[in-house]
Amino acid sequence: MKIQESAQDYLEAILILSKQQEYVRATDICGYFGYARATVSVFVKQLKENGYVTVSEHNHIRLTNEGLAIAEEMYERHTFLSDLFIKLGVPEEIAKEDACRVEHYVSKETFEALKKHFS
Repeated sequence: MKIQESAQDYLEAILILSKQQEYVRATDICGYFGYARATVSVFVKQLKENGYVTVSEHNHIRLTNEGLAIAEEMYERHTFLSDLFIKLGVPEEIAKEDACRVEHYVSKETFEALKKHFS
């Protein structure tokens, strides 16, 4: 299933935040991206409706299995590409920004070839 770049970013952010703290709330996502609460609330609602996250009665956001699979794929791509670009001599901040863009558009085949070649 094709998922929007912004949804991939949200899922990846929820994964990263969940590794750093016990639970994730919309306010944590706001802080992560610097977005307004209303913007995040609307997007979290869409993620929930599409089956990528669940929201508890305490407003704790958790990835579903489908959401987790997408988040882990994006996180792996981002981490690998950032590290690769840094090793190639790209300044860290630029490497991370570029990796964030490339991770969404590189095909699975090309990404696997990059991993095989540079790992």
